[in-house]
Amino acid sequence: MTSFCLEHQISRKTFYAILARAKAEGQAAALEPRSRRPRTSPNRITEEIKQQALGVRTALESSGLDYGPISVHDKMLALGMTPVPSVATLARIFRDKGVARLEPKKKPRSAWRRFVYPAPNACWQLDATEYVLAGGRKCVIFQLIDDHSRLAVASHVAFGETSEAAIAVVNKGIAAHGVPQRLLSDNGNALNPSRRGALGRLVTHLKALGVDPITGKPYKPTTQGKNERFHQTLFRWLDKQPLAGSLGQLQAQVDQFDYIYNTQRPHQGLPGRITPQEAWDATPVAEPPISSPGALRSIGPMKPPTLKPATPSSASPGRRQLHRQVPVAEGLRTTTVRSNGTVRARRTEFLIGRQYAGQTAYVLYHATTLEFFDHHGTYIAEADWPAPGTSYVRAEHLRPNPIARDVPGEAPTVTDVLRDSATVTDVLRHGPIVTDVPTHQPSPES
Repeated sequence: MTSFCLEHQISRKTFYAILARAKAEGQAAALEPRSRRPRTSPNRITEEIKQQALGVRTALESSGLDYGPISVHDKMLALGMTPVPSVATLARIFRDKGVARLEPKKKPRSAWRRFVYPAPNACWQLDATEYVLAGGRKCVIFQLIDDHSRLAVASHVAFGETSEAAIAVVNKGIAAHGVPQRLLSDNGNALNPSRRGALGRLVTHLKALGVDPITGKPYKPTTQGKNERFHQTLFRWLDKQPLAGSLGQLQAQVDQFDYIYNTQRPHQGLPGRITPQEAWDATPVAEPPISSPGALRSIGPMKPPTLKPATPSSASPGRRQLHRQVPVAEGLRTTTVRSNGTVRARRTEFLIGRQYAGQTAYVLYHATTLEFFDHHGTYIAEADWPAPGTSYVRAEHLRPNPIARDVPGEAPTVTDVLRDSATVTDVLRHGPIVTDVPTHQPSPES
């Protein structure tokens, strides 16, 4: 027996096992290969657990939240289910049940290169996306998120992608979470048209607050990839909600989504798959930038900037007095006078005179009026904002410089007008344009 086993390179134990199998099942069956599968598997996933996982996946899908294997795994843990299959096991279960498919061409997560700012409020990302109300009218949803924690800082629904709406969502976010150091957006006219050679109202507003407005490269939406992914998550959730019939209803739905996103939904892009609110609370907030005096006074919860009577100043009687404060959302614009002597402001052409054709002019925006200055900063005229739809305002409808007639040689400059307002915020934020900035100290209200 020993010689036979050595000749065939088997152990005596194996020989006797084959011999016993041949006596019980026959010589032919004894030589057939046998499965090595164990008779019992304590860790085997039962059909009941598979159905539980499929139920959680269906519930997440119907609620508009992520329903992949990672999301299902985290939700089962949060619900206290036991045992909870691993992420890989859940993925295999979903493929076997036909509710998911294998995508081998996807780039593995280990190949991703992430960039994240080190602290909350170090950088915010702002973007807008279109949506449709129940009546078929299009609207725009502005979404503002924190780069570090992915926190939904603020959202705002408007009928169009305008600078007013962009400023409103930024003000809402600042009122709730403080002033960020930077704000990243695309190059749209309503957000940051700096690469196009224009100074947008949002950029002016941010610079007054000390915020550094930055943009991504044109036609490179991956720079704002976190915001683009945020849009997809919002749309998936809104698809499972009743279609809103008004801006107010849609705003309520978006606010509800922000709460769920921030506090209840684990974020797969964060370490440990914590919620954005937990990521925000885990790291000290970045130091806010230095804002211009009085700039933060215009930040309020969903309230537009308000006009305030000016504090009496010590300017000479020959200087023009402005008895109101220029809100931070408004301010100074620089433009070029056209060949026919007109200046374009908010889709309306104002005739200030052919003698200024081709010259640089300054336009000072107010809530109800606007004022024009030549390239030296000398006051030209003032006009009321026309009715909506007005495309042309004649020269006789402008109020010319009254002080130039009363006090020769004392026509006010753009700096005089800004200096006589109730705050020096507007002077400070227009440093590159206004070269003769006054040196007097701001009033106590500033």
